[in-house]
Amino acid sequence: MAIFTNSATLSYAGTTLTSNTVTGEILETVSISKTAVADLYTPGSDVSYVIALVNCGAQDVAGLTVTDDLGGYAFGGGTVYPLAYRDGSMRMFVNGRLQEAPAVQAGPPLSVPALSIPAGGSLMLVYEAELTAFAPLGQSDAVVNTATVSGGGISVPLTASASIAPVEQAVLSIRKSMDPTAVSVNGPLSYTFVIENTGSVPVTAADNAILSDTFEPILQPISVTYNGEAWTAGADYTYDPAAGEFASLPGKISVPAACFAQNADGTWAATPGKATVVISGTVTPGA
Repeated sequence: MAIFTNSATLSYAGTTLTSNTVTGEILETVSISKTAVADLYTPGSDVSYVIALVNCGAQDVAGLTVTDDLGGYAFGGGTVYPLAYRDGSMRMFVNGRLQEAPAVQAGPPLSVPALSIPAGGSLMLVYEAELTAFAPLGQSDAVVNTATVSGGGISVPLTASASIAPVEQAVLSIRKSMDPTAVSVNGPLSYTFVIENTGSVPVTAADNAILSDTFEPILQPISVTYNGEAWTAGADYTYDPAAGEFASLPGKISVPAACFAQNADGTWAATPGKATVVISGTVTPGA
């Protein structure tokens, strides 16, 4: 929509009069909307977007260009892009029917030129974008990208935006190591379990995380530490020395959320939250 004003003058006998000012508006016949198929993302995942154009006029509209800023934002004196167009993913529908894929300039920003919408019809662009290392990862963060349609007689470019946010969840991994790697009967052996959380939500006692393992060869006796603090059998864990079966009790393991920070080059990095369990014992003869 564009606003315009107009006034007139009347001159007579050396006198000039100015009329009142009238105000009007030009109603655009083209409208635009943009939708993310899913509103949550994980690092490196793909997001599907839909840009819908509608022509409510009685004439075809040609020569349109649609651009997508791919969420670009200012950083370090330049622009970084949390989204990257997935090559070959563009699909175009006119009045609901699949058409030959249009020419795409991947950018960033993404650009799709030379589009036409039939009178009283619609055009839809469906495509995928990959989350890059410039996409923020913490709670309350978001990627907002804006599509713009211009040309085709549109007086002022029209825009529509879609916002997606990182999934707020715990993302755990576990790594096991042993020391020494070669051990004799009646020799000492330690297993170290490092549990890392690269997600934005901590694992708490209420989540009832349980670490379990069956040692072969069997260790007897054993001692256990959790983040450097000694654990007590029966209160913190159970252990069957005959079968070598170990299990932590529910609610004893918690893992902090990761910490997120933006690097000097604009990429985001996660420092995982961590919990460490060390189980030490003696290799049982004949086990």
